[in-house]
Amino acid sequence: MSFESMSVENMKKYMGTNPRPTDFDRYWEESLEEIAAWDPSPRLVPAAFRAAGAECFDLYYSGADGAQIHAKYLRPAGRKGKIPVIYMFHGYSGNSGDWWDKLAWISQGFAVAVMDCRGQAGLSEDRGNVNCTTYHGHIIRGLLEGSKALLFRQIFMDTALLVKAVKNFPETDSARMAVHGGSQGGGLSLVCAALVPEIRCAAVLYPFLCDYRRVWELNCRGSAYEGLEYFFRAYDPRHEQEEEYFTRLGYIDVQYLVPRIRAKVLWGMGLKDEACPASTQFAAYNRLKTEKQLMLYPDFGHEGLPGFIDECVMFLSSNL
Repeated sequence: MSFESMSVENMKKYMGTNPRPTDFDRYWEESLEEIAAWDPSPRLVPAAFRAAGAECFDLYYSGADGAQIHAKYLRPAGRKGKIPVIYMFHGYSGNSGDWWDKLAWISQGFAVAVMDCRGQAGLSEDRGNVNCTTYHGHIIRGLLEGSKALLFRQIFMDTALLVKAVKNFPETDSARMAVHGGSQGGGLSLVCAALVPEIRCAAVLYPFLCDYRRVWELNCRGSAYEGLEYFFRAYDPRHEQEEEYFTRLGYIDVQYLVPRIRAKVLWGMGLKDEACPASTQFAAYNRLKTEKQLMLYPDFGHEGLPGFIDECVMFLSSNL
């Protein structure tokens, strides 16, 4: 174990610390209504990258507030009939990555759509529109303005709109769709599966964006969660409104969305993870109400977990 104060036995029963907003369900039902009414207007542009056996495109679509969101989209060349799709999401501050590493999925007969999170290192548009600090973190963007201004609300909705854009492509088998990602990508994969009940399976690795108050109590304030401390130092230095702010963060806490998931879930976790502490992940994992499998690595942190990707391939292939 690392800095965790909780035993694994207690983690397996832990149900989270961050407050859940009383109107959480209504908040996300209203968000889903927005998604249902929104036309993502997808546009495919042939990519400069070429590879045998694959057709590669830059996909642009209209995100939650009309921002132009970019994704890489690849499909097998010479396909016949409908094909399954894997929606993939990248780690915090990154982007959809190189084309090359998606080709392994294409070789297995999947189409792949990989979203660039707005405001990070990809090509998606970030419209901003907040007045408080955004220094060192997207978690705090919009936190001062109110629950509907939270940037991660928009990013969460972007994941569902990606599915809405791609599932209507003529080659897409909408009955065979999956999500996959690690860290931020793991969190967004769970969110996407929660917002899109047609997702059949989810393969996630140490998901981010879970149980913010637990993160705070563990003093895990570097790197991905660093913005929380900057926010409190600037706007609530005596923590007089701490309950209000953590409750507002509850709207974008993955642990409270996962009960909506119908997909089968494969989850990889390292017990020495100091970026996304194991207890915060268990807060979400324990709330899953669907078929689930946990691959636990006692001696590993936020890093590659040996054999996990191989298990993901077999898990997704067998379920799609």
